[in-house]
Amino acid sequence: MSSGEISTGELPLDGELAAVAARMSGLLLSRETVDSVLDLIVSLAGSAVRAAAGVGVTLVDGAGGLATTSASAPLVNAADTLQYELREGPCLAALSEGSPVRIDDVTTDRRWPRWCAAAAGAGLRSMITAPMITADGCHGAIKIYSTTPGAFGPVDERTLTTFAERAAVLVANARAYARAGRYSERFKETLRDRDVITMAKGFLMGRDGLGEDAAFDRLLSLARARGRTPAETAAQLVAPPTREG
Repeated sequence: MSSGEISTGELPLDGELAAVAARMSGLLLSRETVDSVLDLIVSLAGSAVRAAAGVGVTLVDGAGGLATTSASAPLVNAADTLQYELREGPCLAALSEGSPVRIDDVTTDRRWPRWCAAAAGAGLRSMITAPMITADGCHGAIKIYSTTPGAFGPVDERTLTTFAERAAVLVANARAYARAGRYSERFKETLRDRDVITMAKGFLMGRDGLGEDAAFDRLLSLARARGRTPAETAAQLVAPPTREG
C-alpha cells in the first residue's frame, strides 16, 4: 500500500500535531533561540512524516537570502545546495508560490530537469516541502527527502503543510524574541554610554573649569584626536589610574 493510500488513522495527524503545538508553546515561554527552534522543528517533522531519510529547513533572511539550517542528514545540505546553485527546485518553488510541493520520483519529474537529474545522481528519489508563512511573510520552508520513490503521498503532504503552518508561528516568534534581545542589549549599551559620557563631562568641568557644553565639546575633540568614540574616550577619562610596580 502506498503512503497516499494509508488511512489518516495510521498517520500522526491530529494527536501528534497537537502535541507538537504544545511543545512549541512551551518553547516560546522559555524564549529558545532561533537555532534551537529550528532543531526542534526538524526533529518533530521527521517524527510526523516517518518515511524521511533527511529533514531540513530553508530559512529566508531579511535580505531574501536562503540558507539551509538544522539539516538532519548530509543529503539535505547536498540537495539544497544544488537548488541554490541551479536556481531551480521544489523548495524554491514552494517559497515563491507559497504552496507545498511534492515529487514522487525525481527520475520522471519534468518540472526542474537539472535539479532532478543532479538529485537522482546524489541518491535522492522523492521529497515533499511546505513553506512556513505567517502574516509577516514567508520565513522559509521545511523539506523532507527520501531515497526511495513514492515515499510520500497526499496525506503526508497535508501533514507537512499543517506542521509548517504551526512551525512558521514558532519561527516568527523566535525571531521576534531574538530581535528584542538585540535591541535590549543595544539600549543597555546606549544607557551605559550616556552615563559614562555624563561622568566624563563632570570630570572635565571640575578639572578644567568648563561649562557643560564646553566640556562636551572638549570630549568630542579628545575623541577625534585619539581616533575613538566619545564613549570610549569618556571611559578612559574616568577610569581609575592603574598602579605600576
